[in-house]
Amino acid sequence: MERDHYRWTLPILGFLACGLVFLSLSRALLVVWQLDRVAAVDGVWYVLLQGVRFDLVLLAQLIIIPVLLVPLLSLNRLTYAVTMPVLRIYFLIVAALLIFVECITPNFIGQYDFRPNVLMIEYLAYPKEVISMLLKAVPLQLFLAISVTATLTWYFGRLLKYFESQSRPAIFWSAPLLTVLGLILCVSAARSTVGHRPVNPSTVAFSSDTLVNSLPLSSGYSVAYALYEKLRHEQNGMPEYGELAKSEVLSEVFNSMNLSPSEFLDPNIPTLHSQRINKPATRKNLVIILEESLGADFVGSLGGRDITPNLDRLSNQGIWFENLYATGTRSVRGIEAVITGFLPTPARSVVKLGGSQNNFFTIAQLLADQNYQTSFIYGGEAHFDNMKRFFSNNGFNQIIEQKDFVNPEFVGSWGVSDEDLLNQAHATFEAMSGDEQPFFSLVFTSTNHSPFEFPDGRIDLAEQPKNTVANAVKYADYALGEFIEKAKQSDYWKDTVFLIIADHSDRVYGNELVPISKFRIPGLIMGADIDPVAVQRVTSQVDMLPTLLSLIGVESKHPAIGIDLTRQDINEIPGRAIMQFAGTQAYMENDKVVVLQKQQKPQQFTYANKTLYPVPADPVLQKRALAHSLWPVYTYKDKAYRLP
Repeated sequence: MERDHYRWTLPILGFLACGLVFLSLSRALLVVWQLDRVAAVDGVWYVLLQGVRFDLVLLAQLIIIPVLLVPLLSLNRLTYAVTMPVLRIYFLIVAALLIFVECITPNFIGQYDFRPNVLMIEYLAYPKEVISMLLKAVPLQLFLAISVTATLTWYFGRLLKYFESQSRPAIFWSAPLLTVLGLILCVSAARSTVGHRPVNPSTVAFSSDTLVNSLPLSSGYSVAYALYEKLRHEQNGMPEYGELAKSEVLSEVFNSMNLSPSEFLDPNIPTLHSQRINKPATRKNLVIILEESLGADFVGSLGGRDITPNLDRLSNQGIWFENLYATGTRSVRGIEAVITGFLPTPARSVVKLGGSQNNFFTIAQLLADQNYQTSFIYGGEAHFDNMKRFFSNNGFNQIIEQKDFVNPEFVGSWGVSDEDLLNQAHATFEAMSGDEQPFFSLVFTSTNHSPFEFPDGRIDLAEQPKNTVANAVKYADYALGEFIEKAKQSDYWKDTVFLIIADHSDRVYGNELVPISKFRIPGLIMGADIDPVAVQRVTSQVDMLPTLLSLIGVESKHPAIGIDLTRQDINEIPGRAIMQFAGTQAYMENDKVVVLQKQQKPQQFTYANKTLYPVPADPVLQKRALAHSLWPVYTYKDKAYRLP
């Protein structure tokens, strides 16, 4: 009997062993798939060995509760008989989740160029849209992932039953000792270091390739850590890239705006300032068309594929931005930047954060206070990404979404087609054009989103098969061209300024810490009174808000720190852009780039030919970069991004 005192551990040890084998094999296959990129940084053995370390971190966290409870519950044969089946069910559920997340990892990497993370968690909030998208875009991959998960889970269940049949209840004298020993081992493995802080994803950020840095982590660990960070940030605020006194942060921000501290109006809203303009005779309407996933790679005028003939033609009819950069890789980042002018942080977009769901500055709020009619027009369900709540509480008086469209010609996974959307927008603007009250509207397209569904017979396909990103881009461009032609014939054209801008690029990927070229997007401001010009300076999405206010003739007080590109002193202000890529942020000033990572020193580069070249550190620029990463953190915490 004495020799059986440890046999209650067999199911736990079996789970641990199977987990290590499966996760290591999955990682090895990913390394083979991405061997060129892994080998380029001499990282094959590093990824594989550190991977075992991080697998132990995850598995130790998953077994710590069984290690604490099972010995004590196994002292009595009755409780032992109940405990073992419950333990088996727990391990089966956990195993199925780990297997499934690993199975979908290649598809996730193909889209985002890193392992599953917080994006996966956020998409789970919209099962209808996500399931529909997956069934249409990747049905075979989804079927294989479910099949492999079911098969491996079934075999693992048989192994667990065998381990359970070989186990025995714990012995009274050994249970407490083994519990303490198991707890020490689990905590040690979960921390994986004797240092002050336990290991985290930054521990294995050894290269300049974000994908390679994510490979030592299992996808289960990556998602779990993202969930932990998400919950922590909601309670304790946003993560930070470093430390800098708030006064120094504000000083750097004031200097970058090329305004003196005396020009700021309210210490409780530190960046609140007056934006003075040369008013036109009457205030203009404003329409922002936010194009889904339209990166510069698709736009001929920006050196991309020749599949946007309408946008290319229109680029000569307004203010065309040659070096405009998105702040992030998701739609809510684009909304955050264009509509609020707020800078990105490593936390979720303010569109989703609880503290910004009311009394948070948006251009709609400002214009509503200036007696504008304000609206959001979207072809899908506006609750997606929390848009409806955020917009309704922050200045948008009318929301038109999928349920409000009457007999749309085409409906896909993400809602009505861009034609239906823009036809609805055109009708809405025509109805408002006879009013003396000016209007502002945000129109958000969705056709250029996987699974790339659009009506037949509209375009000559750029490639086969039909439902590809290139064809969706070409269709979206067709719908945009049709809308602009109708608008030019309308009564509202002469009184309206239009901004056509992408929310982000289609796929942001590359073997650099921040693939800056993939953040480049098209942007065009046009209207009856807009003189054509090509803007060469580095520009950010956050610069659009103050620029538009000047162009529509609205003088105001607001806290946005973007640069009004119509200013007389614009040539004295360096062009700059801020880009958030997973847990990394880039601050680009002309061709100089500072890359910030959590718990690591800043790195500095020169950007040329779509490549980052390391250069010696410039403490002044690094301080400015850090200040611009901390400003939104402090401002959000202090509830200081609002109108007075």
